[in-house]
Amino acid sequence: MVAFLDVIGKALTGKPCSERDYDLKIFSTKLREVVKEYDIKYDPENLVPSDNSLADDIFKAAFDFYCEVGTYCKDTERTIKFDESEIKDRLRNAPSKIVFGEGVDAGTMVPRKPEDRTPPWRFVGAGGVAVSSEDVFMGLVENYAKISIANSITTPTLTRVNGIRIRPYSPLEILGAIRTVALGREAIRRAGRPGLPIMNSIATADSAIALVTGLHPEYGLRPTDGYMVATLAELKTNFDLLNRACALMSLGLPTAAIFGPIFGGYCGGPEGTAVVTVAYHLMGALVYQAGWFLAFPIHIKHIASSMPELLWVASVYAQAISRNTHLLALYYDYTAAGPCTKMALYEMAAQYTAAITSGVSMETGGIAKGRREDYLTPVEPRFAAEVAYAAAGMKREDANEIVKNLVSKYVDKIADPPIGMKYQECCDIKTGKPSRKCLNIYNGVRKELKDLGLDLSRT
Repeated sequence: MVAFLDVIGKALTGKPCSERDYDLKIFSTKLREVVKEYDIKYDPENLVPSDNSLADDIFKAAFDFYCEVGTYCKDTERTIKFDESEIKDRLRNAPSKIVFGEGVDAGTMVPRKPEDRTPPWRFVGAGGVAVSSEDVFMGLVENYAKISIANSITTPTLTRVNGIRIRPYSPLEILGAIRTVALGREAIRRAGRPGLPIMNSIATADSAIALVTGLHPEYGLRPTDGYMVATLAELKTNFDLLNRACALMSLGLPTAAIFGPIFGGYCGGPEGTAVVTVAYHLMGALVYQAGWFLAFPIHIKHIASSMPELLWVASVYAQAISRNTHLLALYYDYTAAGPCTKMALYEMAAQYTAAITSGVSMETGGIAKGRREDYLTPVEPRFAAEVAYAAAGMKREDANEIVKNLVSKYVDKIADPPIGMKYQECCDIKTGKPSRKCLNIYNGVRKELKDLGLDLSRT
């Protein structure tokens, strides 16, 4: 079995290679080969395909691809590679369930299959999107925790400490990380759910040292919370990220690998992006020894994941992983539109219907492309959790029709989406209660979904 020291050894002694050669001569070349070999083709009429052989071929292609290209370590300029037996052994021994949270708020994340009636893990909140003040932070997190069907929450990123803008890799980042944890814990306590897990690690921590600071036993995150280590595009890592994985592993904490393959970059089109998304799961399981996984394939130009091609990617990668492994996999959305708009809800509904029906769980967060400070409300995460819960058990054929219908409502606006409204504009700054306008939009789209065959009222 591959140990973490083996990974570090491979990073130090693997085959040397320039990053440019890895991207162009190794990664891109092999990806084109496996897509052609396994005859993987995107079908715009089947955004949620029902062809099991397609999912299995994508998994086989990703397995062959990762065996060949491995992971590139930017600090050593070497490739970390694993043979077939090492990958299979890790997949066999990866966790098949993890308990998060404490007391009555604890829950167990389990793997799912396509069309599985098992409710998905519902991980809701900000997804690390930035907020301008502690008041906004507290109002959001407290209301995330009040979403009754939420299994866990994700907090925003603080941009200031005592009004001073945080500079990465400075003491302000460490202070911001500490403040993020303290505020998050206090917010869920106020909501009456003190044992609810916070699972996006410490959103404000931009370095390994800031992350470790937030693990202090007195004021930090708990062993039953969730912890994330990012990857670099594509299939790359560095010492800072490996340091995070090392620290978390040494403390026995439940670590996720998170990754966002870029559609239109070195991944190419939807076929290559699907293969690479599956390969990232293999990388996470081996390089970071991760126990759970979060994927967010994203468009290089539009910085969103609701385009038809990426809905297909979300569905087929989810089916490939869920049919061929027991990995604990989640999908994360990016919308082009902002809060308090119908378009954002349509985008969320399309993405989560495709992904949940295909066998994974979910995290919310990347609204308005995840780029706009304070463009967050509690309404969208609640809506997304309800969609995910309602989509469990749906036939893929039915989900495909719903998804295509939803796409028709927003696809021509992707290039110029409505920005929506800031938290301060559509929620009470102290209580977080949404405005009547936001609630009317939410209730209207819920009714539209019921007419399409996705009844959110049963949540």
